[in-house]
Amino acid sequence: MSTQNIYSAVLRLVEQRAARRPFQRHLDVGAGTGELIRLVRERFKVESAACDYTDALMKLPGQRVAIANLNTQPLPYADNAFDLLTATEVIEHLEHFRETLREFFRVLEPGGVCVLTTPNILNLNSRLRFLWFGYWNLFGPLPVKHGALYSTGGHINPVSYFYIAHALMDAGFEQVEWTVDKPQRSAIPKLVLLYPFIRLFGALAFRKEVVRYRTVDAQNTPFVRAMNHTNMLLGRTIIVAAVKPGGTK
Repeated sequence: MSTQNIYSAVLRLVEQRAARRPFQRHLDVGAGTGELIRLVRERFKVESAACDYTDALMKLPGQRVAIANLNTQPLPYADNAFDLLTATEVIEHLEHFRETLREFFRVLEPGGVCVLTTPNILNLNSRLRFLWFGYWNLFGPLPVKHGALYSTGGHINPVSYFYIAHALMDAGFEQVEWTVDKPQRSAIPKLVLLYPFIRLFGALAFRKEVVRYRTVDAQNTPFVRAMNHTNMLLGRTIIVAAVKPGGTK
């Protein structure tokens, strides 16, 4: 389930886009209890649809939930049906998140905005946990055949920002931007201690990728540089927004 900090960060990104052109038709994928739908309706006065693998979690009175298993089924909506799509804490539960992002692109109208969130596996606490234990934060040894899909027991797909941005661009989106929900205080002392080494060895690795391997170019440079940004090193959750080309947002 998402937190209020995640919802607040999503609303900030949506508000930036809504200032250019108001939204009218909103789809929340992985709607859960309906809390984000309630917040988006209150702030932006939109019509909202909900989609999830079950309707048992929904608590918003009168809210219909379209049921779809995104591991095996497409979104049950026509092309170009919405101008805003949100998916908070969803892609880490999916076997094939790139296919789902292509579905997001399909159901959005030109100029439509997609905002999604997922645990930030690149914060320092998570990187160090992977070093010591081999698992990112909020990912770990999973119960076999008994994981609740809506809990961390259903976290099967750790995806870092670069691959989210790459998948969005590959699906056809543009204007990719990111933020985080909040900095983790426990990571700040580690950042003070390790940041000089991250800067040094990160710069050396970046140069090697550019000069020797030629994997970094003008298109992907912003995504590569974001990997060691201070907000990326501290943030608990990554929030990413992108636009379907052809409109004014």
